[in-house]
Amino acid sequence: MLRVALTGGIATGKSHVRRRFEALGVATIDSDTLVHQALESGTDATLSIARRFGDAVIASDGSVDRAKLGALVFADDQARHDLEGLLHPLVYAAIARWFEKRELAGDLLALADIPLLFETGREKDFDAVIVAACDPDEQMRRVMARDGLSAEAARQRVRAQIPIDEKLPRADHVIWTTGTLEETDRQVDQVHRQLKSQAGV
Repeated sequence: MLRVALTGGIATGKSHVRRRFEALGVATIDSDTLVHQALESGTDATLSIARRFGDAVIASDGSVDRAKLGALVFADDQARHDLEGLLHPLVYAAIARWFEKRELAGDLLALADIPLLFETGREKDFDAVIVAACDPDEQMRRVMARDGLSAEAARQRVRAQIPIDEKLPRADHVIWTTGTLEETDRQVDQVHRQLKSQAGV
C-alpha cells in the first residue's frame, strides 16, 4: 500500500486538499482529529498536560482548553516542545495503526494529513509527501481570519513551523492553494492520478 503524507503550514489549505482526495475515493485521516481525541477528558494525554501545565488549561468538562493551551505554548518555545513531546508519539502511533487497518481492508493508497511532518522528522515513514502551499501573506491573512487572532499571535503560530519555502524542496508533490478552489482541485486531481499510477491502482 502507498502511504502518503499531506503537510504544509498552518492555514495553507491542507484540509481542503484532504477533503478533495477523500471525494476522489482515497481513505484519509486527519492528525488534528487525533489530537482533539487525545485532549478529551480522562485521557492519558490530558492528565499529562494537566501535570505539566496546570489545571488552568483544563476546561470545566475535564478536556483540555485548546485556546488557553495554545496561547501558552505559542508564547513559550520550551512549553511548545514539551507539549509536542507528549502528543506526537500518540498521534504517530494512531496513524500507524490506521494505515495497518487500511492495508488489511485492501486499500492500495491512503493519506494522512500531518501538519508537523517535517518538524517531527518523520517524512521518511511515508512513500510520498505532498505539501499544500500558499503565499506567506495569504497564509497570515487566513490564520487571522480563521482563528480570530491578532497579527502578532498569528505570526507566533506561523513562526512555530518550518517556513513553507523550506518545505517545498522536500516534497514529492506541491499543491498551490493561493488561487481558486477549482484551481486547487485540478492540481489535486493531477497528483491523485500520479499517486494511483505509483500505487498500481
